[in-house]
Amino acid sequence: MAKTLTCNFCSQPATVHLTKIVANKVHNVDLCEDCAQAKGVTNPGGFSLGDLLLEASLKGEASSGGGGVRCEQCGFTQADFKKHGRFGCPACYDTFAALLEPMLDGMHKGTRHAGKVPRAALERKSLYDRLTKLELDLTDAIKSERYEEAARFRDEINQVKQAFTPKDSA
Repeated sequence: MAKTLTCNFCSQPATVHLTKIVANKVHNVDLCEDCAQAKGVTNPGGFSLGDLLLEASLKGEASSGGGGVRCEQCGFTQADFKKHGRFGCPACYDTFAALLEPMLDGMHKGTRHAGKVPRAALERKSLYDRLTKLELDLTDAIKSERYEEAARFRDEINQVKQAFTPKDSA
């Protein structure tokens, strides 16, 4: 025997069934005739499936007690985020981390940003780090009176500095 679906708003038997697929997730709204008319489903000009889905999910959250999270700084709620698609302030990212992390993980390859660094910048940083280490080694060698080693460090420092200096094309 087939299960009878009930309206998401009034619990009467549903006769109108709407489905929206966003990012491979299925969102369903089931409506009775009266609620479908009241929500404007029969009038395409005044109908917004997004608003209807939001309203249905908020009703579900209210009945399950899950909609009480509110940002202490700006007062934004989970419903505000769903409606506007953005947060109200930087503190919202911490407040709604439990909601945000699964969403980001589904959209991206993880929740930690690992951007790219230009090759020239990496080369400069590598040369800078090498130069810093050589200068420390040179200072240490001079203090310890290891002059032959200090001379090698000095020569290597000069080579690294030449690599640092941009080449003139003229």
